[in-house]
Amino acid sequence: MSEVNLPSKQAAGVPVTQTLTARRAAFRKLHERGCFVMPNPWDVGSAVLLQSLGFPALATTSAGFGFSRGLPDSVRVLPRDEVLKHIAEIAAATPLPVNADYQSGYADTPDGVAESVRRCVDAGVAGLSIEDATGDPHQPLFELPEALDRLRAARAAIDAAGRDVVLTARAECFLVNHPDPLRESIRRLQAYAEAGADVLFAPGPREKSDIQSIVSAVGTKPVNVLVSANIGLTVADLAAMGVRRISVGSALARAAWTGFIRASRLIAADGNFSGLDGLTSFAELNGLFQR
Repeated sequence: MSEVNLPSKQAAGVPVTQTLTARRAAFRKLHERGCFVMPNPWDVGSAVLLQSLGFPALATTSAGFGFSRGLPDSVRVLPRDEVLKHIAEIAAATPLPVNADYQSGYADTPDGVAESVRRCVDAGVAGLSIEDATGDPHQPLFELPEALDRLRAARAAIDAAGRDVVLTARAECFLVNHPDPLRESIRRLQAYAEAGADVLFAPGPREKSDIQSIVSAVGTKPVNVLVSANIGLTVADLAAMGVRRISVGSALARAAWTGFIRASRLIAADGNFSGLDGLTSFAELNGLFQR
């Protein structure tokens, strides 16, 4: 059975990794064997809570961050400087390695992607992802040659900086309703592996057969799977399929929003406070954030 790296139940959450160099080395090592969960906080408080549960690494969520600013998840909406500030805040919030959900690099050209990646590396990340979505509904994916040029620019920027930062390449075919998302995802991920990606990621598939097909086709590199809903598979199930890394995207942020919306609607519509039943206590949260 494949090794599963579940959260470590230790008094202080996880072993403290103090230096950025050590965090980056620890993050790369996580990808060498087994399967680990890398949940996605959307602010400093949620990052601290996830660290306390013993997860070995964290990842930002562009959607969760956008929602917290009252904005949709779109590369065309969030300014790069604001995103970089947020990434730096999450990276500084805990001693854990942090992977940045860096959308399509917040730039239109490969040179622009390279500059964006340099700035993201300087923000203190242990890894970052570059996706091939354009944000244009009329042409939702970069053509493969252009996507490869952008990914190679990201790879070169990381290498030039001399930083051991893990580069994840994302194929967005499932999320943009491509007519043949599985075949096209595999085609793109195989090309991204050749172009220098360390980790391969096609968010969107929920069927076990699709996930297994992706892992089998690109198994020379670690594969990240997004679990954004209860798809009937556990961490152990995904590990047995050869998945190396699991993230949850905006799911935890949406779980928080779900409770907030339900309670608020009950108060607004019925004057009913039953949505406040079973809340985490003030004392528990206040104690968590004691410095």
